[in-house]
Amino acid sequence: MLAQTHNHGAAAQTAQAETTPAPSAPAQSVAEASSYHNPIVFTLRTGIAEGRMVYIGVGGEIDKQINPTLTLYEGELVQINLINGEGAEHDIFIDHYNVRSSKVVGRNASSTIFFTATSPGQFVYFCTIPGHREAGMEGLIRVIAGKRTAPATEGADIVRDPGDLPAPIGQRTPQVVKVELETIELKGRLDDGTSYVYWTFNGKVPGPFLRVRVGDTVEVKLKNAPDSLMVHSVDFHAATGPGGGAHATQTDPGSETMVTFKALKPGVFVYHCATPSVAHHITNGMYGLILVEPEGGLPQVDREFYVMQGELYTVDSFGTQGEQEMDYDKLTSERPEYFLFNGSVGALTKTHPLYANIGETVRIYFGVGGPNFTSSFHVIGEIFDQVYIFGSITSPPLTNVQTVTVPPGGSAVVDFKIDRGGTFTLVDHAISRVERGLVGYLIVDGPENDAIMHHGPASAGPAQ
Repeated sequence: MLAQTHNHGAAAQTAQAETTPAPSAPAQSVAEASSYHNPIVFTLRTGIAEGRMVYIGVGGEIDKQINPTLTLYEGELVQINLINGEGAEHDIFIDHYNVRSSKVVGRNASSTIFFTATSPGQFVYFCTIPGHREAGMEGLIRVIAGKRTAPATEGADIVRDPGDLPAPIGQRTPQVVKVELETIELKGRLDDGTSYVYWTFNGKVPGPFLRVRVGDTVEVKLKNAPDSLMVHSVDFHAATGPGGGAHATQTDPGSETMVTFKALKPGVFVYHCATPSVAHHITNGMYGLILVEPEGGLPQVDREFYVMQGELYTVDSFGTQGEQEMDYDKLTSERPEYFLFNGSVGALTKTHPLYANIGETVRIYFGVGGPNFTSSFHVIGEIFDQVYIFGSITSPPLTNVQTVTVPPGGSAVVDFKIDRGGTFTLVDHAISRVERGLVGYLIVDGPENDAIMHHGPASAGPAQ
């Protein structure tokens, strides 16, 4: 593990004197750190936002984000620049890596730390000044297993992070919930060296996870980007009425429409574009999930994830490099080239694997956009403690389930507790689809060799 702190600016001398060195982080000069390999650099500025003390991202993908998640790959050297933005005393401490910056005192004072991301997983950074963490100064570092691939030039990242979903609603009275969706057509990365023109809700596949409660009035504004070539719409399986709202939301490029519906029934429901050819719009990425919580919400879990499965029907065969086009004959004869979680090959392995810790409870909201194939959703090495089949969250859940069937346009909710460390693989148990892109990882931090499973005979395990 590498670690180094440097302090700059008007308050440098004072802050350096107050530094508490990280006990297990041997120091190294900036020159030595840089010679190891080029560091991945993040800059954070302290400040006040939304009535809280926070870290604010500066530059790059984290610019202006509040307590941004810093994404790294295993083995990378990391440089974090901390700038004092409002004058109060602050520092930054990296949980798990045990790396601490100097304290920065006075506006524009700064400190720099280095460390090597030796362990994949999700870890906390925060301010150690008493009360500051509780006041809001806390964020996450996500370390992805494996090596970072070279920046791709073939298109945008269209993958929806499976952790990108709103917090539970829980106990509240019904209200009007306003939803804004924008249909965006863009060239995205399908695989390394391969691109495809996706049609999306809000630029990602699947579209945003929407969360309301039963009895809410849902007001949906649909905007079609001016540079779109196609008319788009949205059909909510959660809505009662003609076309699920599609009749009111056929939206020309550069235009906006609106539909309002009452969330009458709790459940997990698919939404998708319903402009002819409907299958064409869906296969290109226009699908998502909306959760209508029951009164009081769902049982609490430690982590929630959002995963959807779909297919792509390209002219060229699976793995062909370059920009791919949709083959309408393959679509109508149901001969896909790709099966995908969250829009692309490697979406949940290289780009956004799922992370959890031993002892935590995990919930996966799983849906199939399709448009054509049923999924046999399975997590290799895990057993689902509870399954809400077909997204029916008010029915008694099934227990101790190995694999759950989810049809196109359908959903399921699976809950399970993590009892053992290691990497668990998400698949459709129509298992040959792994060879066409359909695979994901759940990476669990914690001991792997225990009484639940270990290499070798029973005598090689822990004492009983």
